[in-house]
Amino acid sequence: MRVVLLGPPGAGKGSLAGLLKEKYRLAHISTGDMLREEIKTGSSLGAEIKALITKGVLVSDELVTRLVEQRFSHDADLKKGFLLDGFPRTVKQAQDLDGILEKAQMPLDFALNMEADSGLLLKRLTGRRVCRQCGALFHVTNKPPLKEGICDACGGHLYQRSDDNEATIKERMRVYEQSTGPIIDYYAQQHKLRTLDANVDTHKVCQSLADML
Repeated sequence: MRVVLLGPPGAGKGSLAGLLKEKYRLAHISTGDMLREEIKTGSSLGAEIKALITKGVLVSDELVTRLVEQRFSHDADLKKGFLLDGFPRTVKQAQDLDGILEKAQMPLDFALNMEADSGLLLKRLTGRRVCRQCGALFHVTNKPPLKEGICDACGGHLYQRSDDNEATIKERMRVYEQSTGPIIDYYAQQHKLRTLDANVDTHKVCQSLADML
């Protein structure tokens, strides 16, 4: 199964990817993780990425595309199946991805569009808490830790991301709708778009997808 995950902030793409990764033994390709991993390798590309991040400059679409292309040209295990999370973000990137996958002989099966109500997304994101040490996710009401402010997994301190505030979230949603709408149309025209209700628990979303396959 080769899938692109689409959905607004808070739709649960990461949580769903975790379940699908376990269930179907798929590789979860998060562009954010890829950037961090490339920096750790000490490669020339990693150094270029680190320099941009250190300056506070956003990593360009072109550079992210290069990173994705590099991953697909070198990782034969991806032929077993993958979940792309965070890429593509534009129609140009979607077109580039088609070229990358054609060259790697790993055609995309479908793009999964996760839809959820904006009010619910706000509640999910403003209540989200993250472990500084291991990155585990919690929620003040949906998934509270056993001890307030402390990670159940490693005992690290939980914090609220600076961008998990209502004003910033609404702006992220606006930008998402503006940039991703054309991508949804792009995959719909290819008859590769599938849509799921992400207002429900992630396990239910996963079951809905399984029923669809």
